[in-house]
Amino acid sequence: MGNTYGDWLRQQREAAGLTHVELADRAFMTRSHIAHIEAGRRVPSKEDARRLDMALGAGDVLSSFLPQGDEASIAEYFEAVLVLEQQAVMIREFGLAYFPGILQTKRYARAILSAAFPPVSEEECDRRVVTRLERARILEDPVTPVVWVVLDETVLRRPLAGRDTMAEQITHVARLAETGRIRVHVLPFGVGHHPLMQSMLTLMWFEDQPPLAYSEGGQDGETA
Repeated sequence: MGNTYGDWLRQQREAAGLTHVELADRAFMTRSHIAHIEAGRRVPSKEDARRLDMALGAGDVLSSFLPQGDEASIAEYFEAVLVLEQQAVMIREFGLAYFPGILQTKRYARAILSAAFPPVSEEECDRRVVTRLERARILEDPVTPVVWVVLDETVLRRPLAGRDTMAEQITHVARLAETGRIRVHVLPFGVGHHPLMQSMLTLMWFEDQPPLAYSEGGQDGETA
């Protein structure tokens, strides 16, 4: 997306004489989420754009200018979570079988998504990979969100992709941890049975709304 959308949003906001806080109050969004969109670190959803248009009295300018295609490349049950993930100030993830989406490299994501059933076209797989990599852009901010990850040992040892791809993926996560951008822990096989053996879990905290828990099985997901 670049930062063209963010630049345009900032111009509209400044032309209306609004601060981030004032626009956030009008659009029922968080101040930090609007700041991140303007800086190009967050991808606005269709609902984000609709509320911003209403708050700024811009007709459907921001909605029309919003890049198309991302939301169609995710499962319907994940759409709301995708929006909230962009707004979270803290994310805690438990990865049962896969590295969490925001930590995946391009080659690892492609290996996972190309194995989907029912199968999808190469073009659709490409779109899904791009959407997943866009999610990872939240880590470009050096501070927010705070990210803690617990990985089941299975995630590291099961060869879901080629050796080079797995090595690249593990190295990517290790570097994020070494630089202090994320915290990573591994739940070893020796722990035995534990309550999360049947699903992954994401916990998210926000500036001005209650925390959220999201769990996902093979074909669906649930928030609480």
